[in-house]
Amino acid sequence: MILRARHNLALALVAFFSIAGAATLAQNSSVAPSDGQKLYQTRCASCHEGQVDRAPARAALGELPQVEIRNALLNGNMKQQAAGLAPAEIEAIAKYLSTIAPAQPQGPVDTNLCLSGTPFNPRADQPRWNGWGVDVAQHRFQPAVMAGLTAGDIPRLKLKWALGYEDANQAYAQPTVFGGRIFVGSVARHVYSLDARTGCIHWKIDTESPVRTAITIGQQTGAANGWAAYFGDQHGNVYAVEASTGKILWKTSLDPHPDVHVTGAPTLAGGRLYVGVSSLEEVSGADAKYECCKFRGSLSALDAPTGKVVWKTYTISEAPHPVGKNSRGVQLWGPSGAGIWSSPTADLAHHVVYATTGDNYSDPPTDTSDAFLAFDIDTGKLVWSSQTTHRDSYNIDCDLPGEKQVNCPQSKGPDFDFGSSAILVDLPSGRRALVAGAKSGVVYAVDPDAQGKLLWQRRIGQGGTLGGVQWGSAADQRNIYVALSDVQRRAASAGSHAGRDSVYGVPYELDPKIGGGLWALNLATGDVVWHTPHPGCAKPGCSPAQSAAVTAIPGAVFSGGVDGHLRAYSASDGRILWDYDTEHDYVTVNGVKASGGSLDESGAVIAGGMLYVNSGYFFQGSTAGNVLLAFSVDGK
Repeated sequence: MILRARHNLALALVAFFSIAGAATLAQNSSVAPSDGQKLYQTRCASCHEGQVDRAPARAALGELPQVEIRNALLNGNMKQQAAGLAPAEIEAIAKYLSTIAPAQPQGPVDTNLCLSGTPFNPRADQPRWNGWGVDVAQHRFQPAVMAGLTAGDIPRLKLKWALGYEDANQAYAQPTVFGGRIFVGSVARHVYSLDARTGCIHWKIDTESPVRTAITIGQQTGAANGWAAYFGDQHGNVYAVEASTGKILWKTSLDPHPDVHVTGAPTLAGGRLYVGVSSLEEVSGADAKYECCKFRGSLSALDAPTGKVVWKTYTISEAPHPVGKNSRGVQLWGPSGAGIWSSPTADLAHHVVYATTGDNYSDPPTDTSDAFLAFDIDTGKLVWSSQTTHRDSYNIDCDLPGEKQVNCPQSKGPDFDFGSSAILVDLPSGRRALVAGAKSGVVYAVDPDAQGKLLWQRRIGQGGTLGGVQWGSAADQRNIYVALSDVQRRAASAGSHAGRDSVYGVPYELDPKIGGGLWALNLATGDVVWHTPHPGCAKPGCSPAQSAAVTAIPGAVFSGGVDGHLRAYSASDGRILWDYDTEHDYVTVNGVKASGGSLDESGAVIAGGMLYVNSGYFFQGSTAGNVLLAFSVDGK
């Protein structure tokens, strides 16, 4: 049986806990405070047992210790939703949900510290993967000289070492490789600096909230050895720390909204950090007593040496205002949403920074949601907007049964966000293009030099709330390589995962026949160069969905799947060159018990002849994990 780390789901779980009206429980006299099961069934089950795709399953909540469930409601992301809960009700829900005894022994941690005094002195020619997309144009393509790995080497890749994330059962932050070290954040509010060859720990620091962004390294006057690491957390903070020691140089909060997050890696260009913010207010909207919604996405430019905000531009120019009341008499607000989930794209030559946006959360819908946006790099002024899906106002309330929907916008959009960065490419014609796929299942190319005019679009899937293109693609000089999610659920087959999750008592599982596949599309035309379907699911309840960001090197493309497999494909014809199932237990270099799970969000990172990948991002029906894996040729 696959081992699952049981501590601190942090954001991924608490973001969905009790979203269907927890704030009103204390006032509901028909529900006894001591009856945790009744409280859960009345207020939580409709989301956690099948109605909301992104809500972690009931069984996953059971893997949280009681203290983490209490913390989620008292001090975590559900604090706002649980404002009316009595202490006895919080305790009752925690005791009912958790299958973990109150006191859990901790395993050994930090047993593999690196030798003290190891210098951090990066060289210009040293292999690296810096930030999200390896360059400020977000190509996710690693050149041969930096990769140190050829397509011919790939079949010989073997595991060299594994590191377990302590106090976590999710792994989602993409690692950065720079100066012979790995920099990576965790759901348990730790940021690590590791030796890239051995996985020993140079330093580890705690942050205010979980760190989901990739980390960007840059030169910094005043930092030890002259280098700083920049990243964001899940409470809207951006940090600069000494890359050599982890000492915090500065921390800047980008937005006061209680649901704000920084998910996309900061982009460092010209001495400034460009950082977008998103939020989980889309989740808060499912609470019938919540005044949905007031968050607006934004892009900020920060002075890298000081953290001072040089400019901040909202993705929606109009401030939220009252727009009516819901059926419970609660005030509603709008416009809202259009968060920036991905890492911005910098274009220093043309003095522009680009970002892609998510959907609106409430009415009225705006023309800057689900869009490519261009900002003047010096002033932050919005230069142009190119929208791909119109009238896409949506929040989690729209996923609830019709009689329970109170905050779902009238436009009730399809939730076709962009989670992918825009890739800036040069075309053979001499023109340029910004290319990105959306949750609609459509890949778009727009002209950045013609106000975002559409150049081409190509549908590769049907799309959906967990469908389409989720987290990003990779591009070389000829093609863009795009993975498809389109995850779906179905009634569970006998004995597979029956009883693990349920929709009103009916067992279900992820559908093993719908979703997945990798496409190579011609950058100039959008024509399909090749398409390789997912090879099929062998494990019960698995999904062929390929949600993780794609990574490319000369001659090969890497794509991770919800089934836990990382696969390498030939860039010329799509043949599968290598397939590794990450979903099993590992002996780790730091002594932390660890297992792999679903691959999602962050993609593989390749530098210096090694490949690194996190395993264990999960949602309803997929598999938890807490491990960072490092591969090399023959494991040497």
